[in-house]
Amino acid sequence: MVEPVSQNAPEDEPERPEEERPWRSRSEERHGAHRRAKPRSKKKRSFWKELPILLVIALVLTILIQTFLAKVFMIPSGSMEATLHGCTGCTGDRILVDRVTYDFTDPSPGDVVVFKGPPAWTQNEIPPQEPSNFVVRALRGLGSLVGFAPPDERDFVKRVIATGGQTVQCCDAQNRLIVDGKALDEPYVHWDDPSQQTQSSFPPVKVPDGSLWVMGDNRNNSNDSRFQGGGGPAGAVPVADVIGKARIIVLPPNRWGGITDHNPQENAQAVALGAPAWQSGLPLGAGVAAAWPTLFVGRKLTAGVRKAAAGRKRRT
Repeated sequence: MVEPVSQNAPEDEPERPEEERPWRSRSEERHGAHRRAKPRSKKKRSFWKELPILLVIALVLTILIQTFLAKVFMIPSGSMEATLHGCTGCTGDRILVDRVTYDFTDPSPGDVVVFKGPPAWTQNEIPPQEPSNFVVRALRGLGSLVGFAPPDERDFVKRVIATGGQTVQCCDAQNRLIVDGKALDEPYVHWDDPSQQTQSSFPPVKVPDGSLWVMGDNRNNSNDSRFQGGGGPAGAVPVADVIGKARIIVLPPNRWGGITDHNPQENAQAVALGAPAWQSGLPLGAGVAAAWPTLFVGRKLTAGVRKAAAGRKRRT
Protein backbone atom coordinates (compact mmCIF):
# COMPACT_ATOMS: atom_id res chain seq x y z
CA MET A 1 0.00 0.00 0.00
CA VAL A 2 1.48 3.41 -1.07
CA GLU A 3 1.60 6.21 1.45
CA PRO A 4 0.37 9.63 0.29
CA VAL A 5 2.96 12.32 -0.38
CA SER A 6 2.68 15.63 1.45
CA GLN A 7 2.12 18.66 -0.81
CA ASN A 8 4.69 20.75 1.13
CA ALA A 9 7.51 18.23 0.74
CA PRO A 10 10.14 18.96 -1.96
CA GLU A 11 9.85 16.86 -5.04
CA ASP A 12 13.58 16.12 -5.45
CA GLU A 13 14.46 14.73 -2.07
CA PRO A 14 12.83 14.20 1.26
CA GLU A 15 13.39 16.70 4.03
CA ARG A 16 16.39 15.72 6.15
CA PRO A 17 16.99 16.45 9.79
CA GLU A 18 19.12 19.53 10.51
CA GLU A 19 22.03 17.44 11.81
CA GLU A 20 22.18 15.53 8.52
CA ARG A 21 22.34 18.65 6.31
CA PRO A 22 25.77 19.44 4.75
CA TRP A 23 27.66 22.01 6.82
CA ARG A 24 28.49 25.42 5.25
CA SER A 25 30.63 28.17 6.69
CA ARG A 26 29.27 31.61 7.37
CA SER A 27 31.42 33.11 4.60
CA GLU A 28 29.96 30.61 2.13
CA GLU A 29 26.49 31.48 3.33
CA ARG A 30 27.24 35.21 2.89
CA HIS A 31 28.70 34.67 -0.59
CA GLY A 32 25.71 32.57 -1.45
CA ALA A 33 23.44 35.37 -0.28
CA HIS A 34 25.44 37.83 -2.35
CA ARG A 35 25.10 35.63 -5.39
CA ARG A 36 21.42 35.44 -4.91
CA ALA A 37 21.01 39.19 -4.32
CA LYS A 38 21.23 41.30 -7.45
CA PRO A 39 23.13 44.58 -6.70
CA ARG A 40 21.76 47.75 -8.10
CA SER A 41 23.79 49.18 -10.97
CA LYS A 42 25.38 52.53 -10.02
CA LYS A 43 25.38 55.24 -12.66
CA LYS A 44 28.80 56.81 -13.28
CA ARG A 45 29.01 60.56 -12.75
CA SER A 46 29.49 62.39 -16.03
CA PHE A 47 32.78 64.14 -16.83
CA TRP A 48 31.14 67.55 -16.90
CA LYS A 49 29.81 67.07 -13.38
CA GLU A 50 33.26 66.03 -12.11
CA LEU A 51 35.12 68.85 -13.89
CA PRO A 52 34.16 71.63 -11.41
CA ILE A 53 35.26 69.41 -8.52
CA LEU A 54 38.62 68.76 -10.19
CA LEU A 55 39.09 72.49 -10.83
CA VAL A 56 38.37 73.35 -7.20
CA ILE A 57 40.83 70.69 -5.98
CA ALA A 58 43.49 71.94 -8.40
CA LEU A 59 42.96 75.54 -7.24
CA VAL A 60 43.23 74.59 -3.57
CA LEU A 61 46.43 72.62 -4.21
CA THR A 62 47.85 75.55 -6.18
CA ILE A 63 47.17 77.93 -3.31
CA LEU A 64 48.75 75.59 -0.77
CA ILE A 65 51.83 74.95 -2.92
CA GLN A 66 52.40 78.64 -3.67
CA THR A 67 51.85 79.63 -0.06
CA PHE A 68 54.24 77.15 1.52
CA LEU A 69 56.52 75.60 -1.13
CA ALA A 70 57.03 77.64 -4.29
CA LYS A 71 55.40 80.53 -6.11
CA VAL A 72 55.49 81.93 -9.63
CA PHE A 73 56.32 85.63 -10.02
CA MET A 74 56.32 87.84 -13.09
CA ILE A 75 59.28 90.14 -13.79
CA PRO A 76 57.82 93.60 -14.49
CA SER A 77 60.97 95.63 -15.20
CA GLY A 78 64.43 95.44 -16.75
CA SER A 79 66.45 95.99 -13.56
CA MET A 80 67.74 92.38 -13.64
CA GLU A 81 68.67 92.19 -17.32
CA ALA A 82 70.07 90.10 -18.82
CA THR A 83 69.61 87.46 -16.10
CA LEU A 84 65.86 88.10 -15.99
CA HIS A 85 63.89 89.76 -18.75
CA GLY A 86 61.11 92.23 -18.11
CA CYS A 87 59.73 95.45 -19.56
CA THR A 88 56.53 97.45 -19.65
CA GLY A 89 54.11 96.07 -22.24
CA CYS A 90 56.19 93.01 -23.13
CA THR A 91 56.18 89.36 -22.07
CA GLY A 92 58.28 89.32 -18.94
CA ASP A 93 59.87 86.20 -17.50
CA ARG A 94 57.88 84.08 -15.08
CA ILE A 95 60.16 82.70 -12.39
CA LEU A 96 59.64 79.93 -9.85
CA VAL A 97 60.61 81.10 -6.36
CA ASP A 98 61.63 78.56 -3.72
CA ARG A 99 59.93 79.46 -0.41
CA VAL A 100 61.47 76.62 1.64
CA THR A 101 65.25 77.14 1.43
CA TYR A 102 65.39 80.21 3.65
CA ASP A 103 63.46 78.44 6.39
CA PHE A 104 66.71 76.57 7.07
CA THR A 105 69.42 79.00 5.98
CA ASP A 106 69.96 82.71 5.33
CA PRO A 107 70.41 84.31 1.89
CA SER A 108 74.00 84.32 0.62
CA PRO A 109 75.90 86.70 -1.66
CA GLY A 110 74.97 86.00 -5.27
CA ASP A 111 71.46 84.71 -4.53
CA VAL A 112 68.67 86.24 -6.61
CA VAL A 113 65.87 86.87 -4.11
CA VAL A 114 62.28 88.08 -4.19
CA PHE A 115 61.25 90.21 -1.23
CA LYS A 116 58.48 92.45 -0.01
CA GLY A 117 59.50 96.07 -0.22
CA PRO A 118 60.35 97.41 3.26
CA PRO A 119 58.93 100.81 4.29
CA ALA A 120 62.03 102.66 3.04
CA TRP A 121 61.39 101.20 -0.43
CA THR A 122 57.64 101.75 -0.61
CA GLN A 123 56.93 104.93 1.32
CA ASN A 124 57.12 107.05 -1.82
CA GLU A 125 55.46 104.51 -4.10
CA ILE A 126 51.97 105.13 -5.41
CA PRO A 127 49.72 102.24 -4.31
CA PRO A 128 48.34 100.25 -7.25
CA GLN A 129 44.78 101.09 -8.23
CA GLU A 130 42.35 98.26 -7.54
CA PRO A 131 39.80 97.53 -10.30
CA SER A 132 36.28 98.56 -9.29
CA ASN A 133 34.73 95.56 -11.04
CA PHE A 134 34.57 92.53 -8.72
CA VAL A 135 35.02 90.02 -11.56
CA VAL A 136 38.05 91.84 -12.94
CA ARG A 137 39.52 92.09 -9.44
CA ALA A 138 38.97 88.37 -8.85
CA LEU A 139 40.53 87.42 -12.19
CA ARG A 140 43.50 89.66 -11.50
CA GLY A 141 43.98 88.06 -8.09
CA LEU A 142 43.83 84.60 -9.61
CA GLY A 143 46.28 85.59 -12.34
CA SER A 144 48.64 87.03 -9.74
CA LEU A 145 48.40 83.81 -7.75
CA VAL A 146 49.60 81.66 -10.64
CA GLY A 147 52.07 84.21 -12.04
CA PHE A 148 50.16 85.34 -15.12
CA ALA A 149 49.48 88.86 -13.88
CA PRO A 150 51.50 91.45 -11.95
CA PRO A 151 51.28 90.87 -8.19
CA ASP A 152 49.05 93.16 -6.16
CA GLU A 153 51.68 93.61 -3.46
CA ARG A 154 54.84 95.60 -4.12
CA ASP A 155 57.48 92.89 -4.43
CA PHE A 156 61.01 93.25 -5.80
CA VAL A 157 63.65 90.95 -7.24
CA LYS A 158 67.37 91.75 -6.83
CA ARG A 159 70.70 90.03 -6.25
CA VAL A 160 72.33 89.84 -2.82
CA ILE A 161 75.67 91.66 -2.83
CA ALA A 162 76.55 91.81 0.87
CA THR A 163 75.08 90.53 4.13
CA GLY A 164 74.76 91.90 7.66
CA GLY A 165 77.99 93.21 9.15
CA GLN A 166 79.81 93.58 5.82
CA THR A 167 80.90 96.93 4.37
CA VAL A 168 80.14 97.70 0.73
CA GLN A 169 81.18 100.63 -1.45
CA CYS A 170 81.76 101.64 -5.05
CA CYS A 171 84.22 101.47 -6.63
CA ASP A 172 87.89 100.66 -7.22
CA ALA A 173 90.03 101.94 -10.10
CA GLN A 174 88.62 99.17 -12.33
CA ASN A 175 84.99 100.13 -11.58
CA ARG A 176 84.36 97.09 -9.37
CA LEU A 177 82.20 96.97 -6.24
CA ILE A 178 84.15 96.48 -3.03
CA VAL A 179 83.02 94.44 -0.02
CA ASP A 180 85.24 94.34 3.07
CA GLY A 181 88.18 95.68 1.07
CA LYS A 182 87.91 93.16 -1.79
CA ALA A 183 86.82 93.82 -5.38
CA LEU A 184 83.92 91.59 -6.41
CA ASP A 185 83.80 89.18 -9.35
CA GLU A 186 80.49 89.98 -11.12
CA PRO A 187 80.17 88.32 -14.55
CA TYR A 188 76.38 88.82 -14.48
CA VAL A 189 76.52 92.65 -14.62
CA HIS A 190 74.67 94.04 -17.65
CA TRP A 191 75.20 97.42 -19.35
CA ASP A 192 72.38 98.91 -21.42
CA ASP A 193 74.92 101.17 -23.06
CA PRO A 194 78.27 99.34 -23.51
CA SER A 195 80.00 102.70 -23.95
CA GLN A 196 79.03 103.75 -20.40
CA GLN A 197 80.25 100.98 -18.12
CA THR A 198 80.71 103.16 -15.06
CA GLN A 199 78.73 102.56 -11.90
CA SER A 200 77.36 105.26 -9.65
CA SER A 201 79.83 105.64 -6.80
CA PHE A 202 78.79 105.69 -3.14
CA PRO A 203 80.74 105.86 0.13
CA PRO A 204 81.29 102.85 2.41
CA VAL A 205 78.09 101.48 3.97
CA LYS A 206 78.06 98.92 6.77
CA VAL A 207 75.08 96.62 6.23
CA PRO A 208 72.98 96.35 9.43
CA ASP A 209 72.84 92.96 11.10
CA GLY A 210 69.94 90.85 9.85
CA SER A 211 69.79 92.78 6.57
CA LEU A 212 70.97 92.45 2.97
CA TRP A 213 72.53 94.85 0.48
CA VAL A 214 70.83 94.10 -2.84
CA MET A 215 71.42 95.45 -6.35
CA GLY A 216 70.14 94.80 -9.86
CA ASP A 217 72.27 93.10 -12.51
CA ASN A 218 71.38 95.92 -14.90
CA ARG A 219 73.68 98.08 -12.88
CA ASN A 220 72.83 101.51 -14.34
CA ASN A 221 69.08 100.85 -14.57
CA SER A 222 68.17 99.57 -11.11
CA ASN A 223 66.63 101.46 -8.21
CA ASP A 224 68.16 99.36 -5.45
CA SER A 225 69.90 99.64 -2.06
CA ARG A 226 72.09 102.45 -3.39
CA PHE A 227 69.11 104.80 -3.71
CA GLN A 228 66.15 103.45 -1.73
CA GLY A 229 65.45 105.30 1.51
CA GLY A 230 68.06 107.88 0.54
CA GLY A 231 70.81 105.27 0.35
CA GLY A 232 73.09 104.09 3.11
CA PRO A 233 71.90 101.62 5.77
CA ALA A 234 68.27 102.63 5.09
CA GLY A 235 68.52 100.98 1.67
CA ALA A 236 69.28 97.55 3.12
CA VAL A 237 66.53 94.91 3.10
CA PRO A 238 65.66 92.96 6.28
CA VAL A 239 66.08 89.20 5.87
CA ALA A 240 62.59 88.83 7.37
CA ASP A 241 61.12 90.50 4.24
CA VAL A 242 62.61 87.91 1.87
CA ILE A 243 59.94 85.73 0.24
CA GLY A 244 62.25 83.20 -1.37
CA LYS A 245 65.05 82.36 -3.77
CA ALA A 246 64.53 82.60 -7.54
CA ARG A 247 65.34 79.19 -9.01
CA ILE A 248 64.00 78.67 -12.55
CA ILE A 249 62.58 80.67 -15.45
CA VAL A 250 59.40 78.75 -16.30
CA LEU A 251 57.91 81.00 -19.02
CA PRO A 252 58.13 81.85 -21.86
CA PRO A 253 59.35 78.48 -23.22
CA ASN A 254 62.29 80.00 -25.10
CA ARG A 255 63.62 81.33 -21.76
CA TRP A 256 63.47 78.07 -19.80
CA GLY A 257 66.50 77.54 -17.58
CA GLY A 258 68.07 77.96 -14.15
CA ILE A 259 68.95 81.31 -12.57
CA THR A 260 72.59 81.86 -11.76
CA ASP A 261 73.57 82.30 -8.10
CA HIS A 262 77.26 83.05 -8.75
CA ASN A 263 78.87 84.21 -5.51
CA PRO A 264 80.70 87.48 -6.30
CA GLN A 265 82.73 87.27 -3.08
CA GLU A 266 84.17 83.83 -3.72
CA ASN A 267 86.91 85.06 -6.08
CA ALA A 268 87.07 88.63 -4.77
CA GLN A 269 90.47 90.33 -4.98
CA ALA A 270 92.05 92.50 -2.33
CA VAL A 271 92.52 96.09 -3.50
CA ALA A 272 94.28 99.19 -2.23
CA LEU A 273 91.61 101.84 -2.15
CA GLY A 274 92.80 104.98 -3.93
CA ALA A 275 91.43 108.49 -3.92
CA PRO A 276 89.80 109.98 -7.01
CA ALA A 277 92.16 111.17 -9.73
CA TRP A 278 91.77 114.86 -8.92
CA GLN A 279 92.60 114.14 -5.26
CA SER A 280 95.57 112.01 -6.25
CA GLY A 281 96.93 114.99 -8.21
CA LEU A 282 96.86 117.32 -5.22
CA PRO A 283 100.24 116.26 -3.76
CA LEU A 284 101.88 116.58 -7.18
CA GLY A 285 100.41 120.06 -7.68
CA ALA A 286 101.47 121.13 -4.23
CA GLY A 287 104.98 119.83 -4.85
CA VAL A 288 105.27 121.70 -8.13
CA ALA A 289 103.91 124.89 -6.56
CA ALA A 290 106.36 124.68 -3.66
CA ALA A 291 109.35 123.80 -5.86
CA TRP A 292 109.90 127.32 -7.22
CA PRO A 293 110.11 129.21 -3.92
CA THR A 294 112.22 126.41 -2.45
CA LEU A 295 114.62 126.61 -5.38
CA PHE A 296 114.72 130.43 -5.13
CA VAL A 297 115.43 130.40 -1.39
CA GLY A 298 118.05 127.68 -1.88
CA ARG A 299 119.85 129.73 -4.47
CA LYS A 300 119.86 132.82 -2.22
CA LEU A 301 121.27 130.86 0.69
CA THR A 302 123.91 129.28 -1.50
CA ALA A 303 124.94 132.69 -2.87
CA GLY A 304 125.15 134.12 0.67
CA VAL A 305 127.33 131.27 1.87
CA ARG A 306 129.64 131.70 -1.09
CA LYS A 307 130.00 135.46 -0.44
CA ALA A 308 130.76 134.89 3.22
CA ALA A 309 133.42 132.34 2.34
CA ALA A 310 134.99 134.67 -0.23
CA GLY A 311 135.17 137.56 2.35
CA ARG A 312 136.99 135.38 4.84
CA LYS A 313 139.57 134.42 2.25
CA ARG A 314 140.30 138.09 1.51
CA ARG A 315 140.78 138.95 5.18
CA THR A 316 143.21 136.15 5.58
